[in-house]
Amino acid sequence: MSVLGLGAMGSALAAALIEAGHPTTVWNRSPGKADGLVAQGAAAAATARDAVLNGQVVIACLLDHASVHEVLDPLTDELAGRVLINVTTTTPAQARQSAAWADRAGTAYLDGGIMAVPHMIGRPESSILYSGSAEVFHEYKPLLDLWGTSTYFGEDAGLASLYDLALLSGMYVMFAGFLHGAAMVAPAGITATEFAAAAAPWLTAMTGGFHGFAQVVDGGDYTVPGQQSLEFSDLTDIVTASADQGVSTEVIDVVQRLIQRQIDAGRGKEGFARIFESIRHPA
Repeated sequence: MSVLGLGAMGSALAAALIEAGHPTTVWNRSPGKADGLVAQGAAAAATARDAVLNGQVVIACLLDHASVHEVLDPLTDELAGRVLINVTTTTPAQARQSAAWADRAGTAYLDGGIMAVPHMIGRPESSILYSGSAEVFHEYKPLLDLWGTSTYFGEDAGLASLYDLALLSGMYVMFAGFLHGAAMVAPAGITATEFAAAAAPWLTAMTGGFHGFAQVVDGGDYTVPGQQSLEFSDLTDIVTASADQGVSTEVIDVVQRLIQRQIDAGRGKEGFARIFESIRHPA
């Protein structure tokens, strides 16, 4: 195995391979980052070409899509007949471009989206999403499972990235909502730590609503009984209270605009899930 890119995540992936007894070659653009892995039993390659030549399976965990191709474009001949597992964060379109590029190079390609932070690698809560070559996924699944739960989404190389970024969007919006709340209470002398103690169980409980929202969205009927209406969901009080506390209303304004678009369209009696239509079909 060869791992290209030894940032925090690449180093964690390589360390898991070494711990499991896989001969592992590592390479990083800047020197020094391989030292700890070498002490654990890895072989350090002087160049990316040397790393590729030393492994049938090449794992790319680099900064971005451009970095992957800056490193690998000159090595298409060396990659021919090998397996490339690219777990660099990219867009779905970029993942598909890389898959097409790998196909032209005669390289079997699997794209991955890592739903974990480095210290989670190898632990049960780590999840890694894959798409691209089914043959590669199934042949190397025991290796992939060293890093976390492996889930395969099909031959379309862009699907793992799509799921990855969609899940991250939910995470970042949730984090922004928490930080907005912490900013609201701060002028009252409430610390972010105190607020987190109240916010964590509340937000955890609210995730139970995802399934209900999903059923409504998939059914396409936002009038089914039991939903909180868009009119009732109006966030004016939150916007006003935020402004009164002297904090930015930007985070809440986004959601309020999505709600208001549907109310203005005469849908105010329908369920909150209808903001899906505001997002799915931008004005």
